[in-house]
Amino acid sequence: MGYQYDVAVLGGGPGGYECAIRCAQLGLKTALIEARELGGTCLNRGCIPTKALLHGAEIYAEAKAGGDFGLITHGLTLKYERLAAYKDEKVRKLVSGIEALEKAHGVEVVRGFGRLTGPHEMDVAGRRLTYDKLILAMGSAPAKPPVPGMDTAHTSDDVLSATQLPSGAVIIGGGVIGMEFATLFSALNKKVTIVEMMPEILPGCIPEITAKLKAAMKKRGVEFILGAKVVEVVKGRTVRFEKDGKLDERTSATVIVCAGRRPMTRDCGLETIGLETDRRGFIEVDEHMRTSVEGVYAIGDITGKIQLAHVASAQGMVAAANCAGRDSAMRYDRVPACIYTSPEIAWVGLSEEAAKAQGLDVVVGGFNVAANGRSMVMNESSGLIKLVSEKGSGKILGCAIMAPRATDMIAEIAAVMELGGTVEQLAGVIHPHPTVSEIIKEAAHDAEGLCVNAMPRKKG
Repeated sequence: MGYQYDVAVLGGGPGGYECAIRCAQLGLKTALIEARELGGTCLNRGCIPTKALLHGAEIYAEAKAGGDFGLITHGLTLKYERLAAYKDEKVRKLVSGIEALEKAHGVEVVRGFGRLTGPHEMDVAGRRLTYDKLILAMGSAPAKPPVPGMDTAHTSDDVLSATQLPSGAVIIGGGVIGMEFATLFSALNKKVTIVEMMPEILPGCIPEITAKLKAAMKKRGVEFILGAKVVEVVKGRTVRFEKDGKLDERTSATVIVCAGRRPMTRDCGLETIGLETDRRGFIEVDEHMRTSVEGVYAIGDITGKIQLAHVASAQGMVAAANCAGRDSAMRYDRVPACIYTSPEIAWVGLSEEAAKAQGLDVVVGGFNVAANGRSMVMNESSGLIKLVSEKGSGKILGCAIMAPRATDMIAEIAAVMELGGTVEQLAGVIHPHPTVSEIIKEAAHDAEGLCVNAMPRKKG
């Protein structure tokens, strides 16, 4: 049977739009279906706008503290509507760039909500599309837990579309999104309270870093209420919670819920092709990104793996290759995680505790950011690096960094891990001076017991 397209990609987020281009590069006639702006949540309502706002807030906070550098400011103010406009401008530019890329690579962008109507067809705003293979990439949306009054709370979408910030916020959730919003608000002198159900913020992050981050944010006036179960939100201003068997509450100008994201798998016709989701709405895939239905792949947040833009993009490359008849598989053990707090946080691979839980004998090397020259002249002293390697082989198993530009530096560790590199090899890399990246070399030297820029360890 002749189809209009070799492959249809449903969803134009970071996974879908890059996957469509790769399909076209591999010789497949490709359609990309998207009802909203290309770039998906990451570009329009997530990663990029958040980082634009955080960058502006960082500049403002640095200017306020400029006295140490001889920068004297009087009556310094930040016009948030201009920062919001700056954010929108950068988003528009990137969206238009994606549109140009799709056209240049021969991908047909079909506008409208795509609903599957059969094994090899879908309806898009009244237009029938047919295709041989299908790649599902519908993405996710902010989730709101089933708590009374939660519908009155704002989501990340609301915050990122606002042209003014409220005077303060109670943030439900101490994960990545919650901590980045806490960073934004507190940098702009807004009172923030974090209410988190778990006993600690940032699940997956090592305790040494979470402790330092909390200490730094408490200095900026952020209040942490951990191990607290939210029982009610009142009129979008008050959060009532239970902690240690007692009821308490916090009130602010607004309540923001940052409690994860739900997959956008409803109402798109999955039942017409016999594809089921789990109870949370996620689609199960194998390492080749194949679903249980022949010729149908799924990538990105809807797979329930790791909800990160760069994971979606990597999954998209795997799906595209397999659609083109190649053999490609996804692996998740070397995916970097990045948090744009102040200082930034990033990690990849195994923590010391996780490695030991797997029965591995490990060696840990570390270095304090306060001893790094570049960090010192930047007036940044809170942070560390922790490098985990296998004893004997020296193979690097993982790394966690809290430092200025940690999110850029973690790629070096991921690359070394991808190549099966060792501590000895990493220690032999000449890092430029003065840079924050020297903490990587110092941690590798420390793992060897040869760090020259740290006080010698006490024996015994």
